[in-house]
Amino acid sequence: MTKFSGNKPLVKKQSGRPRVLVAPLDWGLGHATRCIPVIYELLRQNADVWLAGENAQESLLREAFPSLPVIPLKGYRVKYSHSGSGLWRAIFRQLPRIWQTIRQENKWLKQAVNEYDLDAVISDNRFGLSHPSIPCVFITHQLFVKSPLGKWTESRIQRTNYRFINKFSECWVPDIKEGSNLAGELSHPSVLPRIPVLYTGILSRLQRNNGHTQKNHLFISLSGPEPQRTIWENKIIQEIAHYPGTATIVRGLPDAAKLIPSTNDIHFFNHLPADNYGQEMSKAEWVISRSGYSTVMDIAMLEKKAILIPTPGQPEQEYLGEYLSAKGFAPALAQKDFSLAKALELANRFNYQPWENTSATGLTEAVTSLLKKIKEKNNLKPDQDATALG
Repeated sequence: MTKFSGNKPLVKKQSGRPRVLVAPLDWGLGHATRCIPVIYELLRQNADVWLAGENAQESLLREAFPSLPVIPLKGYRVKYSHSGSGLWRAIFRQLPRIWQTIRQENKWLKQAVNEYDLDAVISDNRFGLSHPSIPCVFITHQLFVKSPLGKWTESRIQRTNYRFINKFSECWVPDIKEGSNLAGELSHPSVLPRIPVLYTGILSRLQRNNGHTQKNHLFISLSGPEPQRTIWENKIIQEIAHYPGTATIVRGLPDAAKLIPSTNDIHFFNHLPADNYGQEMSKAEWVISRSGYSTVMDIAMLEKKAILIPTPGQPEQEYLGEYLSAKGFAPALAQKDFSLAKALELANRFNYQPWENTSATGLTEAVTSLLKKIKEKNNLKPDQDATALG
């Protein structure tokens, strides 16, 4: 992948191809993985896609799109607590630095728009990537942010959240607009932002297949922020040693060099490309993962039976675990009490309900509308080939 560091772009803009920057947040890999179907749709509609990021997020996108240019962009680099109860205190202590990062990325964008001749920005939860002169899209499933400190704090957080979101041109929500949805109150609050809100449907990088399910085979995803990812990994290693079946364990570390040794029955991977990840998940009888929203969308896309383990101290994941358990999507268990044997016993008793609405037709419409606005703004003639694709 071509990399630029403050130089003029080496790739000239092609006539009729709007140049769109896609930049995911660096809190875990989920923001980057759900940008993958967005990028594919942009490319399908003949956009000139550029990427921005660093570290694991950049590595994941580079793997998926090796020919696309990437611009270095510093992440928020939030550090988490070892204890779930201390997570919010750790975040609050970092708020001054987070605000500074938001201001810095906004300043960065103003320069990047001119330097790289950008026509639009799609930001997955990066609050500073709005610009008054070009269309800017904010992607989030958390219009309403859960807090462990009560309703008053949630109200204040939502006002702050909307203050940033309303600086964008529109907001794309990766969920179903009506009927049964995956994120509940998080994506369907009583009050919406002032800007247009478009529901894209589920955004998963995985493709459903009809492969054979292997009995007693587990797929375990260890995604999430540190240090909780490592704490969870250590617990899984202890539990899996006594499991009589087979398992594939993906550590969620695309940049890691050190490997955990595999056995004949238990296979460890630091990271898997989307195709292999989907194949391994598809053949599992049970999926064990965090209740992070991007992983939940992957599980829904592949229609797998799962066991959800919310990251301790993350109200969003704890809410999703409770909400999805009540909906019959998957049971949720606390990490501190986790026992693999008891979890599988619970899963065998759980009344799983099929999740059939995995359409992302809203994404096609949202991208079509965005590119049309860019071309109208730039007085560009609509691309006939791209129109035919729709």
